[in-house]
Amino acid sequence: MSVARLLYRTSQFWQALRSETTPQDLGLASSVLAPAQLELFKQMPGSDQAHSLRVLKALITQGEKNSDLWIAALLHDVGKSIHPLRLWERALIVLVGSVCPGCGQRWGMASPGRNTMAPGWRRAFVVATQHPQWGADLAAKAGVSPLAVALIRRHQKRMESSVDVDADPEDRLLSRLQAVDDNS
Repeated sequence: MSVARLLYRTSQFWQALRSETTPQDLGLASSVLAPAQLELFKQMPGSDQAHSLRVLKALITQGEKNSDLWIAALLHDVGKSIHPLRLWERALIVLVGSVCPGCGQRWGMASPGRNTMAPGWRRAFVVATQHPQWGADLAAKAGVSPLAVALIRRHQKRMESSVDVDADPEDRLLSRLQAVDDNS
């Protein structure tokens, strides 16, 4: 892991400790999300809400105006609300990812069911790996558009470097979401 990435992850850790969603933040979220979608957003832990709001604000600052992208920004981590992660579990995911990049994904795939959770230390990896699909399912039930659902489902899947993001509008939006999510 590079020094810059380590500093970024350390910053994320401290942001998670002191994350707080203000009434102004909830106002912004409610201006983007329909009532059922806002209820999903409110189910997320405060640190995930704050992270999602940072992603949305960065996209707005960069001039992104696509409402599906905005909705995906706010709900991309909503699947984590099914099995909220403790701070130490988040740290474990990052630490393992820096030492053994493919291990977390491999350990997380062992228990794909929503109601089947791996016990102990593997739990964090299951949540990290499965939350995009869980979130997409929740978002679809809350009336999110198919495009926003697809962005939520794919938000952790890295695109091939040979993909022409300008050729496919969904890939362009996914690329924007991933870039901002990686830095928020």
